[in-house]
Amino acid sequence: MNGEMQKLFITLVFLLHAYPTSYAGEPAVPPTRIISLSPATTEILFALGAGDRIIGVTSFCDHPEEAGKKQKIGGMSNPSLEAIVALKPDLVVMTTDGNPQEVNERLRTMGLRTYVWTARKLSELPGGIRALASVIRVQARGENLAGEIETGIQRSLVRGRSSRRLKVLYIVWPEPLMVAGPGTAIDDAIALLGMDNAAAGSRTAYPRFSIEELIRQAPEVVFIGKGSGMDMQAVSRGILKKLATVPAVRNNKVCYVSDSLYRLGPRVVQGIEELAACIK
Repeated sequence: MNGEMQKLFITLVFLLHAYPTSYAGEPAVPPTRIISLSPATTEILFALGAGDRIIGVTSFCDHPEEAGKKQKIGGMSNPSLEAIVALKPDLVVMTTDGNPQEVNERLRTMGLRTYVWTARKLSELPGGIRALASVIRVQARGENLAGEIETGIQRSLVRGRSSRRLKVLYIVWPEPLMVAGPGTAIDDAIALLGMDNAAAGSRTAYPRFSIEELIRQAPEVVFIGKGSGMDMQAVSRGILKKLATVPAVRNNKVCYVSDSLYRLGPRVVQGIEELAACIK
């Protein structure tokens, strides 16, 4: 080996050792120690049959039930880097919807493989599932799950699409009043079902609404999502009294639904079906 070739070889070896896992893309071997930094990706990984490979999750990862038994590494926006490193993962799954970019950069600098989930709309979910399934080498499971979701969404549209454009509102929390706005799976589902979201013009995904604004919008249907460990019917009584003149309340078109659309994951079809059942 001449001098120039030797220098090139040494440089390549250094780079490989300095940045061995800066991007997961296609790991050399299927990852067996996975940390998930979002509730949605945790649900998807379990649905892909990779639950036994998950060694750490955020404190918000509570579905399926088995997720709650995994080691907690902090929140979505402030996970403990020390806890992540200590678990020695061979893949950290992140999302652009809640995990800061700087966390991804820090993990990659420390030599950890990361995979960033970028899907944020219902239409992007099947493709996102297929891509993640490819990274963890369960392509067949990914194709099946993505296909089931695509079929389920189409079935929901055939059975439940509104015959006219109802104005609706999805309440995430009654007091202070927080609703689902643009950029959410909830807003996507409302549009797919041929309804108009009264909060679609908001500037944030989950805006605060005033009672006056809600009355002015006059939604014909109001959905109230599930609260963690809360009896939402009891929690909502106060605000519904204040909204007695709103068409949805006056006509008894207030529907209590699950949290299936809070996360862009395997349960979205169930969430769409729940919305569709309320507008029949």
